[in-house]
Amino acid sequence: MVFAWKAAGLSYNRYLAVASRVVRRSLKEDKRIAAERRGESDLRFAKWSNGKMGETKNLNEANVAATKEAASA
Repeated sequence: MVFAWKAAGLSYNRYLAVASRVVRRSLKEDKRIAAERRGESDLRFAKWSNGKMGETKNLNEANVAATKEAASA
């Protein structure tokens, strides 16, 4: 049995992100605002090569850029 998210080519983490965003957007205004704040993240990452840290990037911005790049390809 293949899960729908797997058949659609999504990772489990991406599937959860999409599902939680849909639930947050379906809430009434007061509850939605509080839930959207919980859904925000401020994560940064850096690629390491040869023992040196590369440029630090915001995870959300990098994810948006990668999604746009994958959509255009």
